[in-house]
Amino acid sequence: MRITLNGEEIELPEPMTVTALLQRLGFDARRVAVERNLTVVARDRFSETLLASEDRIEIVHFIGGGMEPTPESDPLIIAGRSFTSRLLVGTGKYKDFEETAQAVAASGAEIVTVAVRRVNVSDPKAPMLTDYLDPKKYLYLPNTAGCFTADDAVRTLRLAREAGGWNLVKLEVLSDPKYLWPNNPETLIAAEKLIAEGFEVMVYTTDDPYLCKRFEEMGCVAVMPLAAPIGSGLGVRNPYTIRIIIEEAKVPILVDAGVGCASDAAFAMELGCDGVLMNTAIAGAKDPILMAMAMKKAVEAGRASYLAGRIPRKLYASASSPLDGLFF
Repeated sequence: MRITLNGEEIELPEPMTVTALLQRLGFDARRVAVERNLTVVARDRFSETLLASEDRIEIVHFIGGGMEPTPESDPLIIAGRSFTSRLLVGTGKYKDFEETAQAVAASGAEIVTVAVRRVNVSDPKAPMLTDYLDPKKYLYLPNTAGCFTADDAVRTLRLAREAGGWNLVKLEVLSDPKYLWPNNPETLIAAEKLIAEGFEVMVYTTDDPYLCKRFEEMGCVAVMPLAAPIGSGLGVRNPYTIRIIIEEAKVPILVDAGVGCASDAAFAMELGCDGVLMNTAIAGAKDPILMAMAMKKAVEAGRASYLAGRIPRKLYASASSPLDGLFF
């Protein structure tokens, strides 16, 4: 019997169930999700789902895609969940899982974004991200990195929910490989479908106040306008529209993409953002662990500065000490 498994045609000696296929490949059924002919197979139906000739099977798992706590009186609330850290980090682009784990720990992040990818069917014993980042310690935020259509994004997150049971997800649908700019029409379609299916959607989009408000009104639990193109390190390019988005929003606003250094993160927080999500700025640094520590402190400092309230900008000097009564 011939099937297509993760894009490759293989021969099976006899008809078998999903459970039997996973056992044959050497996979723990609790650690993967399975899709048969574009439909997710519920884990409790693995043993009764019989494969047929010409079936297209996808087996996926999570891979790397991600402070001293802020005061308990100022938590970050997303979809009813409370977090002490306002820094969210990706888990991709590190040299290995060990470096990923060290950087995430140094960042103090509680939420880590993870990509959903095909498992390595040739090596079922290969290390997985869950071996290094305990899902009981960190909240995994499955994302749709690399998706260019609404249908692909929705399929990916259905598999993610089946693999890990998480409803809170990060939705991003991209327009082209060179600029990785959001494809907002497809993102709107995907968000509507996911929300209807009970997902709690954190959405990546452009820094457009109208679109951000529309995503909020349709039911997204957080909106994440870009600071600059993904991986560019250009920092917050349009602080004025970010401020408008923040002032109009009733859900958390997190800057996502484009941060390059600690001052970028602090600046985003001083604008009033509820949090910052980053990956390349840490993973691509010469010393990712040290940069993770810097970003942790920057987000904390930026939030404190925003809450403290900066002095107004003035054209002329204003002495720190009164000049009255001085001897000249």
